Parts: sequence; C-alpha cells; structure tokens
Amino acid sequence: MPFREINSKMVEATVVPGQKMYSQRGAMLAYKGDVSFTPNITGGQGGLMSMIGRRVADEATPLMTVEGSGTVMFGHGGHHIQVIALTGDTLYVEADRLLAFDGTLQQGTMFMGSQGGVMGMVRGQITGQGLFTTTLKGHGSVAVMAHGGVIELPVTPGRPLHVDPQAYVAHHGDVRNKLSTALGWRDMVGRGSGEAFQLELSGSGAVYVQASEEKL
Repeated sequence: MPFREINSKMVEATVVPGQKMYSQRGAMLAYKGDVSFTPNITGGQGGLMSMIGRRVADEATPLMTVEGSGTVMFGHGGHHIQVIALTGDTLYVEADRLLAFDGTLQQGTMFMGSQGGVMGMVRGQITGQGLFTTTLKGHGSVAVMAHGGVIELPVTPGRPLHVDPQAYVAHHGDVRNKLSTALGWRDMVGRGSGEAFQLELSGSGAVYVQASEEKL
C-alpha cells in the first residue's frame, strides 16, 4: 500500500520509479525526492473513452500524473481522507471524491442507470451527483475524500443496507443499488427536506458512508 495516513486529513504516498500514480490537481501539499507532476489529458488507465465518459457526466475532474522517486503528501480542502485497498475488485466512486490512486488500477466510467435502472438515474438527479460514476479496478490503493470522516459498512446477502443518498461516498464488491421511498423518513430524523428517499444497497461487499450530507 503506497499511502500512509499522517492524520485524518493528510496522506503520504511513496512514488517508485517506473510506477505512476494519479492525483487530483491541487492535492499536492509537499514532496521530497525527484518527483514530477504533469497534467493528465488521456483519462488515466481508462483512456480516451473514460475521459469522454467523465466529460459527458460533467465529471471531468482534472488529474495529475505523478511519477519519479520520492514521497508526496496529499490533502485537499481540509476534507477527511479514507484509504481503500483493492484486491482485484472494483471501486465505484464519484470522480470529485478521488484524491489520489495507484496507476496500476484500471480506470473507467459506468452509467448509473446500468446498475440501478431508472432508479439509478433518479439517484443522480436527487443527490446532485452525475449519472455516471468512476470505476477503479485491480490491485492497489485509493485515497478518497469525505466530510466528517468515513465508516465502512459491510453489505451481506439477504440483508440490504439503507443509506442516506447524500451520505454515500463509494462502494465495492458485488453490490447493486436502488432508491427506495421512505414516507416521512426525513421528517423522522429531522431533515425535513422533502426528499424522502433511501439508497438501498444489496449483495455482497462494502459501502463507505460519510458523517455528513454535505457535498464536496
């Protein structure tokens, strides 16, 4: 794992010769060694189609290619950072949540409607997030950002997990999502926003939830 958590809002990454990393532009706080940072215009491992997908989704979050030899400290906007280790599975995460990730991971874009049907598209409209979401697949680590810290909740077969759509950060594993209505649910917990929906996740995997409804 190339990331070392310095505190809840800063991570340090080890950059090794011959291996690339990608980070959100403006996320570099400090570095030591012979490290270069160049704008990435090809959409990372996902190539041109991945870049086009993010632009269509209004998720053209600019990335930097990080390479060389040394260590780099990352952080952005004072957001809390969660490091997620992938062991061959796929992480589904909004593009603007990405702080940095291994260049070994294959990057792509998925249309939310293909996973949640019509409800998947409705989720994008209600949460204000894109109808597309970024996917990272393979073996490596990802540092994601959130408000107020993150908790990892398991999703197990036969026991769906319900999450406030605004608190959702990312998920991995064989997990499907859909929106379910919960009449009066917002009023019961004091939100009162009129958006009486829950994001229902089922299958086998894990979901990451932030301790806030704020967007990045």
